[in-house]
Amino acid sequence: MKSLGLSHLLQILTCILLLTPSFSKDDRKTYIVYMEEYPKGMEITESFHTSMVQSVLGSKFASDTLLHRYKSFNGFVARLTKEESERMKGMDGVVSVIPDRVHNVQTSRSWNFLNFPENVPRANEESNTIVGVIDSGIWISNANSFTGGGFGPPPQKWKGTCYNFTCNNKVIGARYFRIGGQFRPQDIISPTDTGGHGSHCASIAAGNRVPNANLFGFGLGTTRGGVPSARIAVYKVCWTSGCNTVDILAGFDAAIADGVDIISISVGSTVIKHPQYFDDEFAIGAFHAMKRGILTSKTADNLGPVRASISNVAPWLISVAATTIDRKFFSDLKLGNGQIIRGISVNTFSPTQNGYPLVFGGDVPAPGFNSSTSSTCEYNSLNGALVRGKIVFCDGYLPPPYVGFASGAAGVIFNSVSPLLVADVHALPTIHISARDGNFVFNYLKSTSNPTATIFQSYKGIDSSAPYIAPFSSRCPNKITPNILKSDIAAPGVDILAAYSPISPISGINGDSRLSYFNILSGTSMTCPHVTATAVYVKSFHPSWSPAVLKSALMTTATPLNPALNPGAEFAYGAGQINPLKAINPGLVYDAGPKDYVNFLCGQGYTTQNLQIITGDNNTCTSANRGFVFNLNLPSFALSTARSSNNTVTYGRTVTNVGSARSTYRAIVSRYPSSLNIQVVPNVLTFTFVGQRLSFTLRIQGTINANLVSSSLTWDDGTHQVRSPIVVYVP
Repeated sequence: MKSLGLSHLLQILTCILLLTPSFSKDDRKTYIVYMEEYPKGMEITESFHTSMVQSVLGSKFASDTLLHRYKSFNGFVARLTKEESERMKGMDGVVSVIPDRVHNVQTSRSWNFLNFPENVPRANEESNTIVGVIDSGIWISNANSFTGGGFGPPPQKWKGTCYNFTCNNKVIGARYFRIGGQFRPQDIISPTDTGGHGSHCASIAAGNRVPNANLFGFGLGTTRGGVPSARIAVYKVCWTSGCNTVDILAGFDAAIADGVDIISISVGSTVIKHPQYFDDEFAIGAFHAMKRGILTSKTADNLGPVRASISNVAPWLISVAATTIDRKFFSDLKLGNGQIIRGISVNTFSPTQNGYPLVFGGDVPAPGFNSSTSSTCEYNSLNGALVRGKIVFCDGYLPPPYVGFASGAAGVIFNSVSPLLVADVHALPTIHISARDGNFVFNYLKSTSNPTATIFQSYKGIDSSAPYIAPFSSRCPNKITPNILKSDIAAPGVDILAAYSPISPISGINGDSRLSYFNILSGTSMTCPHVTATAVYVKSFHPSWSPAVLKSALMTTATPLNPALNPGAEFAYGAGQINPLKAINPGLVYDAGPKDYVNFLCGQGYTTQNLQIITGDNNTCTSANRGFVFNLNLPSFALSTARSSNNTVTYGRTVTNVGSARSTYRAIVSRYPSSLNIQVVPNVLTFTFVGQRLSFTLRIQGTINANLVSSSLTWDDGTHQVRSPIVVYVP
């Protein structure tokens, strides 16, 4: 039997639910059965997986129990009860049995804001690079964002296909996965994007140039992807009910087998969780992609600003935080006393009268709701008879899905202590104002016999403080491996204009009649394709660079952000904001490959048996390769310590010269507190040829008396500044 190459390792089995003596099909749930790598020269057949399931289920086995088999790694999806899933875990060759989980999907200005204009130098290889987008599909006829005119045939390396979908020479692959087979009436059973999220992300990364793009006049400009000549392959795993684990892994599996160059995935958890590496579908998929030379760009998730809210911490993928750009969308609120208050929103509506009656949500609860709930204007909590034709003042802030049409109100005023940052598109006129201004509005409302208000259409403004990290962006520390810094890097993710599905209301609320080929969205979902495109841009100049080298190039050339504007500093933004033009010429890079990650995993407590199950080869965990996390060749340094604890920790690193053949780099360590001592040995590296590798150590000694101390190491040859963040913190 033949080897499937990178098609080694992950089996997903669908199975979970009630431990009852007898059960129906409804008692079963879906599990991923993740298995040992295929032995070299062997191919596991469908009958092998079927026999495994049969041995667990016995006479209860049915033909529809085995739902899916992965090809790029050894694994399958099956329906099982909780008891059967536990028995499956004990079978030979099974690494883990993962319950199917549901995740959520997490720019005319952004690329220029990154100092990456249209006329940057481009390599011909860009058009041979394939971006794999795992998301909600694509609307291919979107206002020229994805047309195939001017493109040649797909690259010869392409092995993918278009299923139930008409592709072109721009979008060269399109597939969908719904292994559980449960569709809703709104779902289109094809790679067509019904929600807009996948189209938005794909166009940020690799969409064509489209002049005069806008959302009802807002954000007017030329939209384009960072690599408009690159090809796109889409893997639809997100539906109206969410994005299931089994489908996400199927998307990874197909993208790897099809031959994409970069995987971009803007999907994440809705709750904070910290799964171990091989219980995490994103880490699993990215691991196998890395083994095939494919970098995975992944969102940091939208669960900030609390500490330890990031879950995408595998060192073999690049995790992306969200920053602002210098464009904001403002709206004005005029009260009946003539007072004008400025807030934020993307409000496309113009008022049809001078002043609307103003009421407080807490005074108009719907039957079955109390005033504390209706005060927030939560969906259906307002009494329609009492708010129809009126503007409602609300405590706090709610995104569009949690408000809907506000029971028929004429508009909604949100006031909260949250930063006035994200301008959402609601299904009715809205404005988000500060709590301070909210107090003024509330006092006016309560002290006036017939209070009125008007919410005006939005307008564009400037945020001169940008870039800074968005509050929703998930933060470090890393709960799985505390001495690895995550996120890795940051990119624009607030108020981004990009392509959209014209069959989805721009607010996402059914009944909203406003449709558009473009929309303004915010989230770490928008950051990920910016980093994806930057990695593709770098790879187009350096096709042989490994995933780790691409990641290193992006991180060591990133623009440091101002910690005064970013609580948490590197915990929020990693190495800083991407700088695409600098990243193509980083000078030095930190490389790592499968062997390095094997050593790292050995150091994390994986046994030889578990390791061989994962890799399918003769790797062993010994005292020699049981690598410390401090020696994993990352372009960042992190140390978790107790307050006032006296530390002596040494990191080992190796850099590869990709700059000038003859060059001398000197180490510069930025300022740090006197209680610490950071030394680099040697502090001068002299290279004599391109590709030369030299090693050094960085030692941190001493104590800290703060929760977090930031520093950095920069290797400087006068032309290149190769910067790595250093963070010492108390968990």
